[in-house]
Amino acid sequence: MLTIRKATVADCQLINELAHSVFPHTYRELLSPEQLEYMMQWMYAPEQIRKQIEVDGHVYFIAYKGDEPCGYLSIEQEDKDLFHLQKIYVLPGFQGHGVGGFLFRQAIAYIKEVHPTPCMMELNVNRNNKAVQFYERLGMRKLRQGDFHIGNGFYMNDYIMGINI
Repeated sequence: MLTIRKATVADCQLINELAHSVFPHTYRELLSPEQLEYMMQWMYAPEQIRKQIEVDGHVYFIAYKGDEPCGYLSIEQEDKDLFHLQKIYVLPGFQGHGVGGFLFRQAIAYIKEVHPTPCMMELNVNRNNKAVQFYERLGMRKLRQGDFHIGNGFYMNDYIMGINI
């Protein structure tokens, strides 16, 4: 059975550990080892996660199968009627078991709870990531694409996908 709970700053280390399991696995064939290492520090160092929660307004959720963490997501409200699904990841051992869809539906449920009027949810996804098809099956569509400089000479080469809520 899958459950989910809203994360707090006390979960920064757990989120970091989950990211160390899933992020390199997800991007090992898409990004260089140097970019993977840079992005892990840039996005997932515990102090960065704390800043995202306390300063940037990200809301994290952690999914569990039984007592075991199996995935996480984070959402940021970017504008009055625009939310960004910043992160949605399922640990490798739980992929293909419905956890991704569960997390996606939870993201939408949370947005509807805090913003009951119509709005848009967007996310960035690497253009070569097989997750593009996953998001399309969930009703998202490609809105635009870009190459986004993230520092140290590295870029994220993404589609920005969106869904009306």
